[in-house]
Amino acid sequence: MAQAPRLCSTAEAAVPHFFPLISFMPNERLAQGLIQVYTGDGKGKTTCALGLALRAAGQGFKVYIIQFMKGRQTGESRAVARLAPEVTLRYFGRPGLVNLRAPAPSDLALVQEGWALARQVLAAGDHDLVILDEINLALTHNLIPLEEALEALRLRPPGVEVVLTGRQAPPELVALADLVTEMRPIKHYYQAGIKARRGIEW
Repeated sequence: MAQAPRLCSTAEAAVPHFFPLISFMPNERLAQGLIQVYTGDGKGKTTCALGLALRAAGQGFKVYIIQFMKGRQTGESRAVARLAPEVTLRYFGRPGLVNLRAPAPSDLALVQEGWALARQVLAAGDHDLVILDEINLALTHNLIPLEEALEALRLRPPGVEVVLTGRQAPPELVALADLVTEMRPIKHYYQAGIKARRGIEW
């Protein structure tokens, strides 16, 4: 009588039977970090950047994420706590939207505080991947000096990859970047009245 196939437990199923474990060299860094820009009006810019952060962390890279104009705890901020110390996330903002044409002094101060930290992280070169989430709008609306940002990107150590997200990426940033992806909305469930959902949008 043929035996029924043995079912794997959840723990067994999670073991990568077909892929050998990768041993990381402590000094193994990117030979040349590039600049990536995710922009456009469509959903997915931050989500894309966070996916790259997860991939980089899985390869043993150190990741630093700075979120501008975001002021509440999200799924990613909670998840990053589980990935420390390989991944760090800091967010600078208050709950709610920022008036970009006439930002409140407190909003402007938080953006500039975040940018001061970003400059330090870029210049130090201790992280393989630096993600500046929602910085594009801050650059376009002069909350952060554009030329100062471009200079910081040019002068960063060679092994640092940088991702900048947000709508309305300035043309000067687009020209400097090595990769630019524009998210274009074709269909969105917001149009059907579905609101932002926990674990999906935040």
